[in-house]
Amino acid sequence: MAVTRQPPDVPIEKLLRDLTPQVLGTVVRRFRDFAAAEDAVQEASLAAAMQWPREGPPANPRAWLTRVAFRRMADHIRSESARRRRESEVAQAAALPPASTVIEAAPPEDDTLVLLFMCCHPALTPASAIALTLRAVGGLTTAEIAHAFLVPEATMAQRISRAKQSIRDSGIPFQLPAAEEKSQRLRSVLHVLYLIFNEGYASSVGPRLRRPDLSHEAMRLARIVHALQPEDTEVAGLLALMLLTDARRLARTGAGGELVPLTQQDRTLWDGEQIAEGVALISATLPKGSIGPYQLQAAIAAVHDEAARADDTDWPQILALYELLRRMSDNPMVTLNHAIAAAMVHGPTKGLELLDALGADARLRDHFRLDAVRAHLLELTGDHTAAVRHYRAAAGKTGSLPERNYLLTQAAQLSSKLRPGNEEP
Repeated sequence: MAVTRQPPDVPIEKLLRDLTPQVLGTVVRRFRDFAAAEDAVQEASLAAAMQWPREGPPANPRAWLTRVAFRRMADHIRSESARRRRESEVAQAAALPPASTVIEAAPPEDDTLVLLFMCCHPALTPASAIALTLRAVGGLTTAEIAHAFLVPEATMAQRISRAKQSIRDSGIPFQLPAAEEKSQRLRSVLHVLYLIFNEGYASSVGPRLRRPDLSHEAMRLARIVHALQPEDTEVAGLLALMLLTDARRLARTGAGGELVPLTQQDRTLWDGEQIAEGVALISATLPKGSIGPYQLQAAIAAVHDEAARADDTDWPQILALYELLRRMSDNPMVTLNHAIAAAMVHGPTKGLELLDALGADARLRDHFRLDAVRAHLLELTGDHTAAVRHYRAAAGKTGSLPERNYLLTQAAQLSSKLRPGNEEP
């Protein structure tokens, strides 16, 4: 009997990327072997990529991929002579249920969320969790992830392999955690997505300011989590934060890829639809109570985005929001941004006073942003000699070429005002 095909309304590449975490979740749940399951799903995806463009996607693409991956897993188990005791499982796996039964037994929503929980397990380091999430849930290749983080492909492959081994050794079950653990595990998922987005929006290393593939992937995954957990206010807050921040992406760089600071951006380039979606999301979330850090950061981003001009920014409101954020977060970056807001409300001297306390924080002492903010505030006070020194110090600490060029340009412009014969009045 011929297989019913569906019209290729969705590009096959996108269809496979969307289906990969759902199918992988189903296979891991069935066979309890993360590494082997991922190999099987990748083989099924490769078969689809070769066959579907010729014949068109089947009526139920997820069931097709699941059945092919199940067969690959059955072949894998049969080939393991040391696992003869599992022959009964092989026979069971070979007797595949109808496609509709596969779908009913394995809700894609549950499996995708469980897969995210597994990849972002607290037992893994943030670097390993990011790599594994992008590989298993995002569907990026090892080469793509390595390129994004500017490391050799072999290094990234080892990182992902160690993460899979850690999951295997820890005995993490493929299931949703108990209610008391679920909130903590969900926070780990959100933290990993937040880190992925930040690296994409403001790359810490390399010649480009942005890695849109990473930031867009983080937003896609955040939408999935929000669809699965619509009542969680911090999930909504994180998605709103991403939308409101990413809305400025086109205005952040000039024609040559140079950094354009927020106050100098052409706001007509901001994405109005994303801003409207983000504002609506956070506006609906904040009144629900249980306000968390992501919601507050989204509210701050909304205040920035709703200002038609930089001079219209409601800095007192932003300062008040940072005051709340500082009370619930021991993040030195929050304290740094609070100092900037305080400087905008009370003057640069107040901001510099607040920065002095951060100099003793080992987490931020060698970060380029501390010097960069200090340089900007010193420039506002008129102390250009000290500002130049800190702009140059900041440039020496960042691995981002656009950031470094911007900081050195600021230093050069101030230095020109200090040369003999060109002193400031």
